[in-house]
Amino acid sequence: MLLKKFWIIVPAALLLLAGKPALAADGEGLDEGMNNPGYHEKPAWFKNSFLDIREDIEEAAQQDKRLMLYFYQDGCPYCAKLLQDNFGQKNIADVTQENFDVIAINMWGDREVTDLNGNMLTEKKFAENLKVMFTPTLLMMNENGQVVLRINGYYAPNKFMAALEYVSQKKENQLSFREYYKQQGGEKASGKLHQADFLMGPPYNLEKLTSREQPLLLMFEQKQCKACDELHGDIYPREATREQLKRFDVVRLDMWSDQKVVGPDGKRTTAKKLAGELNIKYAPTLVFFDNSGNEVFRAEAYLRAFHVQSVMDYVASGAYKEQPNFQRYISARADKLEAQGVHVDLWD
Repeated sequence: MLLKKFWIIVPAALLLLAGKPALAADGEGLDEGMNNPGYHEKPAWFKNSFLDIREDIEEAAQQDKRLMLYFYQDGCPYCAKLLQDNFGQKNIADVTQENFDVIAINMWGDREVTDLNGNMLTEKKFAENLKVMFTPTLLMMNENGQVVLRINGYYAPNKFMAALEYVSQKKENQLSFREYYKQQGGEKASGKLHQADFLMGPPYNLEKLTSREQPLLLMFEQKQCKACDELHGDIYPREATREQLKRFDVVRLDMWSDQKVVGPDGKRTTAKKLAGELNIKYAPTLVFFDNSGNEVFRAEAYLRAFHVQSVMDYVASGAYKEQPNFQRYISARADKLEAQGVHVDLWD
C-alpha cells in the first residue's frame, strides 16, 4: 500500500524569495556575486504559442517532437543560468530544437492558457494547478499530455543534456531518469557516503521511528554525489543547521543500497526499493515524516544553508500545517530574522 502523503516538493532545486535572490537546485554552477538579473530574453527559437496546450502537444507530435513547458519569473538568477549557460551552448540548443517545442510560461503571468481539459485560465493559475512553486520548472510532456520528466530547478549543462536525451529517446518506459543518469556516469564526486554524529545507525525501523515524538528526517544519498559532498562538508557542520537537526530523528540511506529497512508503512524492504516507492529522483533528497508515518514535506537536491535550515524549521515547527506555500513561509522567515538584526545571506 502506498504511503499516505501530504507534501510539497522543494526543488532540487531553486527556491525563490519574492524580490530576493534564489539558489541553485543542485548546488551546481553557483557563481559568487550573482545578483538579481531581472528580465532575460528567451531564445528566438522558443515557440510563439497561442497557449492552447492541447494544440501545442499535437503540433509537436506531428513533427516527431515533444512539448516542454518552461515556467519562469523575472528576477530569477537560475532562469538566467538556464538560458545562458545551458541554451547558450550550441549542442544543447540544437538537441532541444530538434526534439522539443519549448513554450515559456510566466509563473505570475496573466496571459490566457487553455489546459488539457479545455479550461481557460491565467498563466499563474495554470502554474498553481501544476504545483509550480519555484523557478525554473520544466515539464517535458509526451504525446498524450503526460509529464514524462519534471525538472524542479536548475540542472547544470551535463545533467540537463542527459534529461533531454532521456525524454527525446523515449526512455521513460524502460527506466527511471535517476537510473538513466547513473548509467551515463553521473557527476564527479568523492565516491563515498559521509558519516555524521547526528545520523542514526541500523537497524532501520522507520515505522517505529515515526511513532516517536520528534519527526523523522529521511535522507537519500549516494556515493557519487557532489551535492551530498557539499551538504556534509559545508551545510551540516554549521551551528544553525546543527540546532535544527536536533529537532529530528535522522536516518540516511544509500538510494542504491540493498540495506534492509522497515518502511514507514511497516513493510520490510530495502533502501533501493524504498527509494523507488517514494519516487526519489536524485540525491540528495530530504523526506520528512510526521509521527503518524505520513510524508509531509520533501526537499529534492541541493540547497544553500539558509534554505536547508528553513526547510527543517518549516517542518519541525509545524508551520507547514498553517502555511502550505513554502515560498511565502521562507520569505517571511527571512524578513523576521532581518528585523531581529540577523542578516540573511542566501548565497552563504
